[in-house]
Amino acid sequence: MNTSSQPSGYPLHPRAGLLSLLRRCAVGGAALALAGAAHAARPIPQAEAAPAAGSGAGPRCSGEAARPAQVALQMGKSTLMRLPEAVQNRSVGNPEVVQAMLVSADTMYIAGVDVGTTNMIVQGRSGLCSVLDITVSMDPSALQATLAAVMPEEKEIRVLAAADSLVLTGTVSDASAVARAADLATAYVHRPLRPLGAVPKDLAPNGAGAANGNTGGPRLVNLLSVAAPQQVQLEVKVAEVSKSLLERLEGGVNWSFGSGNWAAVLGANFLSGTMKGGLAAQRPNGNGFGAAAQTQDSLVRVLAEPNVMAISGQEGSFLAGGKFYIPVAQDNNRITLEEKEFGVGLRFTPTVLGGGRINLRVAPEVSELSREGIGISATGLSGSAILPVVTTRRASTTVQLYDGQSFAIGGLIKNNLVTGLKGLPVLGEVPVLGALFRSTDFQQDRTELVFVITARLVKPLTATGYKLPTDGVDAPSRAALMLGGRLESAAKLPEPVARTGQSVDGFELK
Repeated sequence: MNTSSQPSGYPLHPRAGLLSLLRRCAVGGAALALAGAAHAARPIPQAEAAPAAGSGAGPRCSGEAARPAQVALQMGKSTLMRLPEAVQNRSVGNPEVVQAMLVSADTMYIAGVDVGTTNMIVQGRSGLCSVLDITVSMDPSALQATLAAVMPEEKEIRVLAAADSLVLTGTVSDASAVARAADLATAYVHRPLRPLGAVPKDLAPNGAGAANGNTGGPRLVNLLSVAAPQQVQLEVKVAEVSKSLLERLEGGVNWSFGSGNWAAVLGANFLSGTMKGGLAAQRPNGNGFGAAAQTQDSLVRVLAEPNVMAISGQEGSFLAGGKFYIPVAQDNNRITLEEKEFGVGLRFTPTVLGGGRINLRVAPEVSELSREGIGISATGLSGSAILPVVTTRRASTTVQLYDGQSFAIGGLIKNNLVTGLKGLPVLGEVPVLGALFRSTDFQQDRTELVFVITARLVKPLTATGYKLPTDGVDAPSRAALMLGGRLESAAKLPEPVARTGQSVDGFELK
């Protein structure tokens, strides 16, 4: 209970104990009984008659009114006020906010019933009146103690009372702490039950200077702020398997014959000359045949594990690859080079929500240079140029997950089948021997790509002495290099540093 000012002779005391209160009531009752017995023989003058509290007759003040005193109470709390003289009459503006009763002739018990403001006029035996302006607010101490016990790591949360509201101020570590503090405060913000002995609103007296109490229930004003933006780290695993199968069979025949003045040549040469394996037979007169075959089977496995971080609400990107340049024609026969990127890339935008949830917009991409290019030629330039072709696989999605959870993007499957046949009509269709008059190509490419992405909330580490990839490698001695042929030697690792939690790439997991 706080008091800012009071009229002279009206000291305020903190709430007395139960025994002290009963003792004062007994003394006051005995004094009143003795006074009544002493004055029973003579009638009470009209000016001294004290009307009952709550009656229609209010205090009849005489003399100059004293300056109002300010009294601050908390809802559900009470105080005792000792007066300089016996009380003749009193009037409370709004009994639903404050209740007052006499525990002795000069001591008044005041209790805060509900949040709001009101005043009370007190008239003494001498006829002088005093005015008390009373404010009843919420009690923030209970919520402050609960927050300190439940959330001991959040030491900057402050709870204030403003009229019928509790105000949360200060700085917390993350958005989830804001939600937890608000949930705890909600338990303290409720409309209290009417206390025993409260005066109903329809029976409340219309005292002088009455102030209407608030009709709405207590509210919560959340002014908490997050100390620093949340940082999100993505652990991305890119797994790709590509398998290619190539089978080629080429044939060629050169046969000449003649009779008299006539000569005929049968030629069907489908040999490209690019294959290393083949079979050929030729006579001295130039007649012969040849066959070439090739089988190629390749398997490519790509596994990349990039890690990238970004602040909540900001975009982060990552690229592990390279660049190539494409010529672009400009005015006045000028040619400029345009830069293009390829490799394993990732773009994402995280948004940290309450309760440890992360809204993630992510767009992974894998691109590579193709083995085949596009040939181009230009007027006025000799020869031709081959431009590279880029094969790209990308995906884009928006997901919502909790800290430490993972999701996979799959289904990026490519299955290409290319077959080709070149040959002489009719002769190329003859079984067995027709293989000498045709060329057959068969090529199959199969690729499957999977992205596995894990999102984590991280914060910078404060300790030092973390292990680096180069800590376990050291330059060899000259003897080890010359005699042993060793290119490196094992370095002595430092003693491990005690850590309070897990860490990933210089950041501590929250």
